[in-house]
Amino acid sequence: MFGKLTDKELVEGIRLQDEKVLRYLYDHYFQTVKNHVLKNSGSEEEVSDVFQDAIIILYQQITENTLNLTTDLKGYFYGIARNIWNANLRIKSHHSELNIDIVEEDDSEDLFDPALEKILNRALQKLKPDNREILSLYYEGISYEEIAKRMNLKNEAYARRKKYLSKEALIELVKLDPEYKEYQRFLK
Repeated sequence: MFGKLTDKELVEGIRLQDEKVLRYLYDHYFQTVKNHVLKNSGSEEEVSDVFQDAIIILYQQITENTLNLTTDLKGYFYGIARNIWNANLRIKSHHSELNIDIVEEDDSEDLFDPALEKILNRALQKLKPDNREILSLYYEGISYEEIAKRMNLKNEAYARRKKYLSKEALIELVKLDPEYKEYQRFLK
């Protein structure tokens, strides 16, 4: 395609949402992110989510003029991706039970804790309807592309971001539930 781009050219290309620059980022930065996520208990799908989220954060920093490069752009981008993944790992380790799919009622006795199910259902009811819908579609196994179409979102990347933010909102609601604090104490 084209040779090495300078950080300045990359930043300007990201600002302009230049497809060639975004492809360059993917070609030159994706493998580094992939190696980190896979080496740290991640899956292929999670690699794509982390990479997309890192691009979104970088784009926001560039367009809001809050980007403060103290290293090369590749190192900076890797730092963003690493922070995203580390945050995901912290959430997973503290809330792994939230990743359990809600199963059929007759199967739930062995697989799902009724106290946690009650807390989770309460949190889901407090969640905004569009957040609840995107999580429901995601856990039904619907692709991000299809979720974007069904929910009239602009693209697959935005659907990924919206799912991530919805999950974060759900986790926060669970953490705020007084019974969840009791539940955690009981587990220790």
